[in-house]
Amino acid sequence: MKHFLHGRTQISELSLCPPAPPADALRVAPFDTASANPQIEVVKQGDKVTRLVVTCSCGERIEIECLYPTAG
Repeated sequence: MKHFLHGRTQISELSLCPPAPPADALRVAPFDTASANPQIEVVKQGDKVTRLVVTCSCGERIEIECLYPTAG
């Protein structure tokens, strides 16, 4: 079985590449991990945990629903 590029003309030009970012865009802001802690909130219904709410130190919030099998 032949390779799918077999017999195709090859061009000796440079391949596509992403443009280089400007030098001033390469600055990295310091991140203090000691003061940046995520928060976890537990939501219960009776004795069962029904939801976990995780708030990242960056402010993003993720809600995780806890599903249990039905008794049967």
